Amino acid sequence: MADGRSPLTEAIGYAGVPAPVWQKLRFDAQQAAQQEPALASYLNATVLNHENFADALSYHLAQKAGGPDMNALSIREICEEALKSDPAIVAAAERDLQAVLDRDPATRSTLQPFLFFKGFLALQTHRIGHWLWGQGRETLAFFLQSRTSELYAVDIHPAAPIGSGVFMDHATGIVIGETARVGDDVSMLHGVTLGGTGKVYTDRHPKIGNGVLLGAGSKVLGNIRIGDEARVGSGSVVLSDVPARCSVAGVPAKPVGGACMKPAQTMDQKFDVGL
Repeated sequence: MADGRSPLTEAIGYAGVPAPVWQKLRFDAQQAAQQEPALASYLNATVLNHENFADALSYHLAQKAGGPDMNALSIREICEEALKSDPAIVAAAERDLQAVLDRDPATRSTLQPFLFFKGFLALQTHRIGHWLWGQGRETLAFFLQSRTSELYAVDIHPAAPIGSGVFMDHATGIVIGETARVGDDVSMLHGVTLGGTGKVYTDRHPKIGNGVLLGAGSKVLGNIRIGDEARVGSGSVVLSDVPARCSVAGVPAKPVGGACMKPAQTMDQKFDVGL
């Protein structure tokens, strides 16, 4: 290159400045296409033939969600409409992808979450459905919710707003109710439920603060608040508010150990409860 930067430097960043997600994704796709020619056509179709991250995302989500009830081309048009109308959806998706790279030690490149990780794909499909819900197109939003559940075993009501930089690890069995709210930089593992406690028609689901870690199989039930940077242990059942930077575990969940800092980023699920 004219300034002496190699393709690898372009992909990982220059002078300590991280490269954009799209730049990294293209580099990873090029490398993978060279290493595995059998996938070259697929990688070109999903990544390399597109001009930007939004176009590639629209194409891929549509290819996954398309079927006999609505073909991929129709879904792609809906995705493109949403992403063009609200660029914040694209920015959130980029932060979500970066969150996977930062927090999942099993991730080897941007290609894995973008192409294959159902937590990332389910979340991005939900973002399109949530946009449709805001436009009053509720039936189409429910259609995407249903397809997301069928494809990825993740059930998120389209009315539920979810922040950016969110990491759904493994994701199977995640359920998020209609009046739930999820903040920025949250990490949750498989089997998490943000549910209600009974047949209540008003505000009935949890509000999850920023930077919260929800362990595998944890159940947070009712219109309660989980404070910023709180941590919920795997298998716990949370029925009351959790203060910020507090760790809770058990059935029902109770405070354990000391304060935690940025648990969603560290993914530290070891509780220091003493002897």
